[in-house]
Amino acid sequence: MIESRLLLILTMLFLITLLTMLGNKLKISYPIFLVMAGLVISMLPGTPEIKINPDIVFLIFLPPVLFSAAMQMPWADFWKLKRRIALLGFGLVFFTSTIIAFLSTALIPGFTLALGFVLGGIISPPDAVAATSVLKGLKVPRNVVNLLEGESLVNDASSLIVYRFALLAVISGQFSVWTATKSFFVVAGMGICIGLAIAGIIYLILRFFPTTSAIDTAFTLLSPYVMYLVAEYFHCSGVLSVVAGGLFLSYHTHRMLGYQSRIHMAGVWDTLTFLLNGFIFILIGLQLPFIVSNFTKNTVKEALGYGLIISGAVILIRIVWVYTSNYIRVRIKRRWAPDTAVPTNKETFLVAWCGMRGVVSLAAALAIPFYIKNNVEFPYRYLILFITFVVIIVTLVLQGLTISPLIRLLKIRDVAEDKRKTENQQLKLRLAELALKYIDVHYRDDLEQSEPFLLTRNRYSHMIDAAKQKLGLKSGDAPAVDESMPRFRQLLLELINVKRNELMKFRVNGTFSEELIKEKEWELDLEEARLRSRKRQ
Repeated sequence: MIESRLLLILTMLFLITLLTMLGNKLKISYPIFLVMAGLVISMLPGTPEIKINPDIVFLIFLPPVLFSAAMQMPWADFWKLKRRIALLGFGLVFFTSTIIAFLSTALIPGFTLALGFVLGGIISPPDAVAATSVLKGLKVPRNVVNLLEGESLVNDASSLIVYRFALLAVISGQFSVWTATKSFFVVAGMGICIGLAIAGIIYLILRFFPTTSAIDTAFTLLSPYVMYLVAEYFHCSGVLSVVAGGLFLSYHTHRMLGYQSRIHMAGVWDTLTFLLNGFIFILIGLQLPFIVSNFTKNTVKEALGYGLIISGAVILIRIVWVYTSNYIRVRIKRRWAPDTAVPTNKETFLVAWCGMRGVVSLAAALAIPFYIKNNVEFPYRYLILFITFVVIIVTLVLQGLTISPLIRLLKIRDVAEDKRKTENQQLKLRLAELALKYIDVHYRDDLEQSEPFLLTRNRYSHMIDAAKQKLGLKSGDAPAVDESMPRFRQLLLELINVKRNELMKFRVNGTFSEELIKEKEWELDLEEARLRSRKRQ
């Protein structure tokens, strides 16, 4: 039995990889392609029925996916967009959950308000993986991408809290708005505190104890599960615990990890999150036959009608909320802060249209218990699952496939792109000037005796001139040097440390964007790995 299940899982993972490669060949975002492929595969004769234990859905899939998203989110950008993120991550989730709860109660015979809030909590959060994978390769304003990613970190937690309270109301038959409101702040606040506490302990261990890249990676792989389980043990928000801890560790990664660990972790986490997300998206299609076969109170035609109506409502609710909140913010800013940049209408439309549902919605739907108590089945469980799957498929396919042509049609461009290019040149100039000064002070004698040292100094001088003219360097512009000399290699490694220290200062002072600083740190990591690998040869 174990061998057959393991073989099925490995087969699915292999299939996910092949389908993703095919999707890339066809230039279709992999979440969309995997969902469609899952639907086709589920209709083939002999396809095994896949039934997932709802108790392990949250534990296996959510912690690493959320942690990875938090680790990739620049803290400075998250804090800068905090008000807009809060409006989408909290306000829109509660608004969507409430509207869907009343709509589904009025639409579906016998559907209670508590069940409506269960459904609303499940389908209210958009999925960052779906949005960013669809937007990847498109010329989209960076602040829009940061807003969508930041929103996904917050709305996952808020929607799951709504979902948990509604689930409790269905099981117990009791619900108090005042009690739920107080519990929400306690659950959310304590979840954040637990995540930060565990992240602080991990930070101290990784920074002050001798480790290797394998140990560092193992710690980060275990961290989201520890944060989630500890928070859930104390009946707090495991999701917010993971998000808060991930953001904390993301900000301090450059302090607690060496270059080898950062490079190694990047590959491991990219692979892990790709497989987990791929597994979830292909399950969306594969689970449909099993759900349809378990309908007891509704026909497929009725359920499909409910799903399409609620899908349209979800899309419309987001559009109305985004445009209304943005209109109010623009009016306030024009009155009280006229010099502050405001989102363009095209950017507002893009945010409103990027409401694809995905991993979190599916995980929450699959985690609905089969029974309430005493072998009493959870009412409308399979109908809720079916509606959730319809919403995911409609939003993924309809919105996901139309984003690219809409961007081209509306000619949406990143108005801050020129500013980032200028900032990039300024950062290059600052680092090159710092390196040049360090060489002149610490390696003055070597400049007169060794040609590689002089060539390196000239290269930095050339970089300074090019940066001042805001021109990019071509690979052939830099003089070729022999890096085999131990003392010369020592100079290059010292320059890397000098640049890293300066980037830390820039991060603390906010001189440059954190996204740009992370890019430069990654370049330095790769450069150090290259130099040290040559040293071992």
